[in-house]
Amino acid sequence: MARRVAVIGAGVSGLSSIKCCLDEDLEPTCFERSNDIGGLWKFTETSKDGMTRVYRSLVTNVCKEMSCYSDFPFQEDYPNYMNHGKFWDYLQEFAEHFDLLKYIRFRTTVCSVTKRPDFSETGQWDVVTETEGKRDRGVFDAVMVCTGHFLNPHLPLESFPGIHKFKGQILHSQEYKSPEGFQGKRVLVIGLGNTGGDVAVELSRTAAQVLLSTRTGAWVIHRCSNGGYPYNMVIARRYLNLMAQVLPSCVLNWIQERQMNKRFNHENYGLSITKGRKPKFIVNDELPICILCGMVTMKTSVKEFTETSAVFEDGTVEENLDVVIFTTGYTFSFPFLEEPLKSLCTKKIFLYKQVFPSNLERATLAIIGLISLKGSILSGTELQARWATRVFKGLCKIPPSPKLMAEAMKKEQLIERGVMKDISKDKLEYITYMDDIAACIGTKPSVPFLFLKDPRLAWEVFFGPCTPYQYRLKGPGKWDGARNAILTQWDRTLKPLKTRIVPDSTKPASMSHYLKVWGVPILLASLLLICKSSLFLRLVQEFPLTSKYLVRMNLIGYKGCPEPY
Repeated sequence: MARRVAVIGAGVSGLSSIKCCLDEDLEPTCFERSNDIGGLWKFTETSKDGMTRVYRSLVTNVCKEMSCYSDFPFQEDYPNYMNHGKFWDYLQEFAEHFDLLKYIRFRTTVCSVTKRPDFSETGQWDVVTETEGKRDRGVFDAVMVCTGHFLNPHLPLESFPGIHKFKGQILHSQEYKSPEGFQGKRVLVIGLGNTGGDVAVELSRTAAQVLLSTRTGAWVIHRCSNGGYPYNMVIARRYLNLMAQVLPSCVLNWIQERQMNKRFNHENYGLSITKGRKPKFIVNDELPICILCGMVTMKTSVKEFTETSAVFEDGTVEENLDVVIFTTGYTFSFPFLEEPLKSLCTKKIFLYKQVFPSNLERATLAIIGLISLKGSILSGTELQARWATRVFKGLCKIPPSPKLMAEAMKKEQLIERGVMKDISKDKLEYITYMDDIAACIGTKPSVPFLFLKDPRLAWEVFFGPCTPYQYRLKGPGKWDGARNAILTQWDRTLKPLKTRIVPDSTKPASMSHYLKVWGVPILLASLLLICKSSLFLRLVQEFPLTSKYLVRMNLIGYKGCPEPY
């Protein structure tokens, strides 16, 4: 059974991995190459250290109740969506509350992770690290790789003919920190993701003109949903997930398109999805307004560059460009791993449930946080870490390596032949993936059982937002505060909004109030009408009268509609 565990990285997934090790009585040692926790959430003015960091104006895309650790809710006065500083404070509170900092070795780079000669029997690893020029070697029973998605900037210059002739400034969004230095310039932003939308909107306030180029288009989601509630809490619900599994995809796409175009018509704004492309979503509250005001101009993909201009696929040309910013994402890699494990881990199809490499005869290495979810990444990585630590201890089992490799290679062959679509790069359905991992641990909530045992809680679990607390209601790692956290999640959501209370304001009565006041009278009136209707039908059967005669008698109106008095 594993005891000593090496955790590589002290970001969001690294912190949860340390805690999960402690929960399972394992001995974690975390190696962090920077001088602080938080990974990309620790803002710095420059990116000289080569690490990806947030830009100054960044605000979270997922609300606090959906993006917290499952047994550590945000403080109720925290805003629902917060800037990077506030989110980093939460990570610091989490680390201090569970006393995680003493397990982290800062300014330490992992140089190599290799199998020991007796790996097939022990599953152990040799881990070589370097701290301020001094090398160290340690033997670990298991390794958790928590380096994430955003390792190396993806700068596809070879896809843009003439880019090397361009005389203006070229940079990747990793280098972008603030709009300072872009005043009065004409800026072209390439790539419409969350970062591309944010950068374009922010620069539009200072630059002379901002152009936003996209190949695919995107559905633009607002943080604030109908009624003013956080979008994530409205959309991530079990009953909606069940409907999505039952309804045909064509119906779902039709509903989705109608919903997305309800606030504004994406085609009119140059944002609609290119035909044949997969639907793509970004979170941005201001982009449509900036387009409406002419501060941001949408463009098609770039065909080629000249020394001072860009030629687009639709034949249009934009002259006198000063800056080109590529918001084209990142690539991930594992430079400290040995081959063939290094190459295999970059192919998600060879990662069992996005966590365990298929080629290891001993499941003692886990990739934590290398997932794209339609929801909170933090919640997903925490559940991965809970599962991985139990696999290390032998409490959870996974299929043998030969079987996993055979299945993965078969899928790869089918993809190469075009028989199967490669969905490894697609975003996973949040609830579906979370339930899948939770089922492996034994923490997936049973809704039918809850309806029998605790109907009030069951109602919130099934019809309410699928918050992370749901995966602490039962099984290993059960948290006694989970039920209360679920029942009070809307209180914490509304608390930071209620900063102005008007004493004399007349609060509209709730639906329950109306039901209490009018329920009995309405029920009695309904019964009376039913009785009268029965009596009337009996009279009609006994005295057959024509409709024309009844109209004359003022008993019924034209086409059976009651006449007004």
